Amino acid sequence: MPKMKTNRAAAKRFKITGTGRVRRSKGGASHFMGGKSPSRLRRLRKQDMVHKSMEERVKLMLPYGTK
Repeated sequence: MPKMKTNRAAAKRFKITGTGRVRRSKGGASHFMGGKSPSRLRRLRKQDMVHKSMEERVKLMLPYGTK
């Protein structure tokens, strides 16, 4: 069998956690920082999880992600 290809765009955006969930960055933290409150910017720094309903679709693009 040939090797499966990883979707490179997905590989740059998502990581698989040790428990098999999919982690992602929050959106809206790349520009227009002056209009956002400091507490909002702190929240945007943290990672978030992909919703359960989308998890399987993301994992299909990352065939060699752990778990």
